[in-house]
Amino acid sequence: MNATHEAASGRPADTLAHVELTWIEKRIEHWIRFGSVAHEQILDRRRRILSFPPDTVFAFLRWAANDYGTVVSCIDIVRVIRPGEPYQMVPFVRPGGESLLRQSGWPKVRLVLEAIDCIEAIGIDPVDVAPEHWRHLHNRMLSGQASRSYTRDRHQAWLRRRAVS
Repeated sequence: MNATHEAASGRPADTLAHVELTWIEKRIEHWIRFGSVAHEQILDRRRRILSFPPDTVFAFLRWAANDYGTVVSCIDIVRVIRPGEPYQMVPFVRPGGESLLRQSGWPKVRLVLEAIDCIEAIGIDPVDVAPEHWRHLHNRMLSGQASRSYTRDRHQAWLRRRAVS
């Protein structure tokens, strides 16, 4: 549906990102590690859809296993796009979003979760972290190099930059 048709129909354009979560114990487990949920729709006892407003950031984990062990273990940190912005496709996220970080494999996912824990330990909500930090972490992990820690000073600098832009 295009914007002209939406305006003519009187229905507002859907600006939310919708994330489908599934939880089938020890088979498929999708969950949100952090993010500010605007709406929740329960589909059944195993599935629900969480919706996030534009310009918010969330971390989405996906894990799946079969009879032989883990087959999928990944984390995406995504910024919800505003209408008209370009975006990347992210599995189970409609329409998609700006991918700030994407890692696969349990060792890398565990490192990202530890980085999130460290940010929370200094009293910062990961939702408010500078997007550049998530990109930095992503790129350093891809190149096998250590990343810089996110500090309160870096966070204050980000908040000042955001306030003037």
